[in-house]
Amino acid sequence: MTNTVYSQVLVNHFSFTKIQTPMNYFATRLKSARLMNGLSLQGLADKINNRITKQSLSKYELGQVIPDSEIIGILSEALGVRPDYFFSDQVLEIDIKENPRISQFPAKERSRIVEIAKDELGRYLELEQILGIETQFVNPLQNMPIRSQDDIEKAAEALRDIWGLGSDALSNVIELLEDHHVKVLEIDSSEEFDGFSTWVNGKSIPLIVLNKAKLSEVTDRKRFTALHELAHLILDVNQLPEKEKEKYCHAFATAMLIPRETLRNELGGNRSKLSFQELAAIKQQYGISMQAIVYRAKDLKLISENYLRQFYMVFNQLGYRQHEPVDYKGQESSNRFSQLLFRALAENFISISKAASLKNQKLAEFRKENLVI
Repeated sequence: MTNTVYSQVLVNHFSFTKIQTPMNYFATRLKSARLMNGLSLQGLADKINNRITKQSLSKYELGQVIPDSEIIGILSEALGVRPDYFFSDQVLEIDIKENPRISQFPAKERSRIVEIAKDELGRYLELEQILGIETQFVNPLQNMPIRSQDDIEKAAEALRDIWGLGSDALSNVIELLEDHHVKVLEIDSSEEFDGFSTWVNGKSIPLIVLNKAKLSEVTDRKRFTALHELAHLILDVNQLPEKEKEKYCHAFATAMLIPRETLRNELGGNRSKLSFQELAAIKQQYGISMQAIVYRAKDLKLISENYLRQFYMVFNQLGYRQHEPVDYKGQESSNRFSQLLFRALAENFISISKAASLKNQKLAEFRKENLVI
């Protein structure tokens, strides 16, 4: 590949933390793409029928050699990325070392999830920079102590107030978080986790990753998980024992989904028992599971501990613990990236080719799927 082509490729990208040479860009990005696909060096060589040997791939990743355009084409096809992916100078650091859930995953799967997150987030941040969008996140609950259930209620009410949410049902939690500079990615994984949260590049970008494989068909659980992970990011609970921290993050998620006075009004005050039908109706309105509603009612002392145990026992006997008798039908996804992409395209901030690059699609594929006037 000529120096002219290098310059053309690199002019469309930007750096977050450090300067590298084109050779190092390629080495870093090739390794990232390989890990993103869950492949070893030999696995990648096997995938391309050893048209490139393991030894040559190793030299590329060590930054000793940059391949020619033909080999770059072979690699981009095998790894599912565009050729210009390999020459981005963007550097993102995602720290998951202290996350007790993710640290237990096999190293190969940890690396795959992190590299996918880096790739998707990197294209998202580049698009925001192209449009000049301010993305700085400020914790709205900073320095608010959390030591009791009442502190959780106050925190949820404060956040709803700061974000102008009132006390009504939240229609789309994922979009709400993205509108307030919390990045949310959905990534398929075979590991047993619903989601995790972390910070990117120190404490500058809050990131929530949801497991698409587990949550795509359970919308109320996706909403709960996203808000639970938000709690890990913004609540002052990190110094607490793990069990207590999880309890407060659970409580915050339910408090955000249905505020205490709202639930009190829905249930009409203290109750000795609840019907499945009314719980189903509340679930469908507020997007919170029937089990979480009952547990929240216990937290707010609207029902007794004894009734909570009875409820769960019956729920379990009926086989409803894993699959509740009614589903929440609301939408839980964000179209923000696509909206920004087509805004940038319509206002000539980017070319069609660049739009395809940001979507990680071939130009012909992008044109086929999208009407571009």
